[in-house]
Amino acid sequence: MSNITLVRHGQANTSARDEANYDALSDLGHQQASWLGDHMRSSGEHYERIYCGTLIRHRQTADAMALCDGAEVIVDDRLNEMEFFTLANLLLDQQEIAIPREREDFVSYLPMLMGKWQAGEILNPPESYQDFEYRTASVIAEIAQGRGSALAVTSGGLIAMALRGVLKLDTHGFSRLALAIMNSSVHRLHHVGGDFMMTQFNAVPHLDRSDRQHAQTHL
Repeated sequence: MSNITLVRHGQANTSARDEANYDALSDLGHQQASWLGDHMRSSGEHYERIYCGTLIRHRQTADAMALCDGAEVIVDDRLNEMEFFTLANLLLDQQEIAIPREREDFVSYLPMLMGKWQAGEILNPPESYQDFEYRTASVIAEIAQGRGSALAVTSGGLIAMALRGVLKLDTHGFSRLALAIMNSSVHRLHHVGGDFMMTQFNAVPHLDRSDRQHAQTHL
C-alpha cells in the first residue's frame, strides 16, 4: 500500500461569497504553488502518481507545481471540496445566520455550520455530511491501494476529513482542524502497523523564510 501526500491548493479569491467566484487562484496562490513545486524538486521528492480534484483551483495548483514532467495528472471529482459557500448561504436563507466577515469569527462559525450539516439541520444541501465523509474515505482508500508514493492536490476541508478518520476526531475537532490548514500546505499519511498514521501536518517549508512569511495564508 502506498503513502499519500495531500496538498491544499494555493490561495483562492478571498473576497468570494459563492462557489464559482472562489474557484480560481489569486496571484499569490499561483506563487505559493510554484514555490512548493520548486521546493519538492530541489528536495528530490518523486511521486509515482499525481492526483487532483476537478476544481479550477486544484488544476491551477497542480499545473503551477509542475511535478509531473508532462505525465497526465489523474483527475478525480471525489477530491473536490465540500461546497462551503453553498452550505453557508443555505444556512443564511433558512436560519438567518450570516457568513462571518472576519477570520476570527470562523473559529465558532465553522464548527456550528458543520454540526448543523451533520445533523441534517440544513435543508437540501448539495451533498450530505455523511456522503462527503464517505467519498473522502473512498478516494483515500483507492489511492492507498495503488503502487508507489502518491500526491493529491485537493482542498482544506477534504484534507481535514481525511485526517478526521485517521485521528478519530468528532465533528468539532474536524472543524477546528480545517481552520488550521494553510494554503499550499503539505500533509502526509503513512502506513504504520497496517493502519494509516498522520506523519506530517500543515507543513509549509517552501514559505519558511523571512521574505515569504506574508505568503503563509489560511484564506
